[in-house]
Amino acid sequence: MVRRVTAFGMMTEGEFLAALRTLPLHPGSRDLRDDCALIEIGEETLVFNHDLMAEDTHFRREADLADVAWKLVALNLSDLASKGAKPIGILLGHALGGNDQRFVEGLREVLTTYDVPLMGGDTIAATGASTFSLTAIGRATSRPVPSRSAAVPGHSVFVTGTVGRAMLGFEGFDEHLEAFNRPRPRLEEGIALAPLVGGMMDVSDGLLLDVFRMAKASNTSIAIEASAVPVADPDRASECMRWGDDYELLFTLPSGAALPVAATMIGTVEERGRAPLLLDGNAVSDPEGLGYQHG
Repeated sequence: MVRRVTAFGMMTEGEFLAALRTLPLHPGSRDLRDDCALIEIGEETLVFNHDLMAEDTHFRREADLADVAWKLVALNLSDLASKGAKPIGILLGHALGGNDQRFVEGLREVLTTYDVPLMGGDTIAATGASTFSLTAIGRATSRPVPSRSAAVPGHSVFVTGTVGRAMLGFEGFDEHLEAFNRPRPRLEEGIALAPLVGGMMDVSDGLLLDVFRMAKASNTSIAIEASAVPVADPDRASECMRWGDDYELLFTLPSGAALPVAATMIGTVEERGRAPLLLDGNAVSDPEGLGYQHG
């Protein structure tokens, strides 16, 4: 079968991941279908995550690089949170050329706030749009380590916090600016939830898209009631559920289980039916338009 690619051989994100799965993979990669990789060493499980941020995609050219540094660390720590992992340290990839001093100041603030040390990395001189990358390393606090593929039919579906705040912050609403510029990873909540959950992941690309991904990875259907979702602007609920950058935790628990953290029940896990996502009873089989996808 001929693989469809865009002009000049560029793939979509999904196509590129499918191509990567044809390569030799470490057993801890979870087949590249989760947010983190795992390495077991004796009785310990180390959790690794790597994310990057690019100018004009993840932040505006005029953005304060102190905020960019904070967010770069926070979004990586959010993935560790979704595995119930306690951060050990980070490795940084930094492209010189912007206000590097402000970047260092923001890095100091976030690392101090979350008590996470810098372990090393690499620095290059670059021209054009800035790109920053980071690897976060954590220690799992519970086994099995939570995954997005462990949602079980009969479980209830929950989300922490409120979705859509980052969208409003991006648009300039003062009360939501911090949600976009300096998100707060749910590390304590992730550790509390890890021994109890079925599936768990963080909400980065839009709640509906991430629900779709969890259901697909778990070979289930997840039914969501839109009116139950806590949104920052009820008049724009659909946008709030699709915009992303929220870094809340999406997770499932057995029906009736006690909640160890503050969260809102938004739906239920069902046996796989017509589609991975059932939104207000309507089957959604195509993820297009549910959230942000690269490519």
